Amino acid sequence: MSTMIFEVFDAFRSAGVPEEKARKAAEAISNETAATKSDIQAVRSDIAKLDKEIAVLKWMLGLVMAGVATQVLKSFF
Repeated sequence: MSTMIFEVFDAFRSAGVPEEKARKAAEAISNETAATKSDIQAVRSDIAKLDKEIAVLKWMLGLVMAGVATQVLKSFF
């Protein structure tokens, strides 16, 4: 048996939808919105890639800031 979102089922029933149709619709919505293990693994993989890219950007920004600070200090001393 599939899982369903009870709130959706209850909303359909209060709107006058027959029980079987409301159950099938609630199950379909639940199946569409549920994340699978492969979906979660893909998101984790994407986050790991972004973490690596952010680390590189942090180093680049640090080097640029050091260069600017060097130029500022050179102009005053």
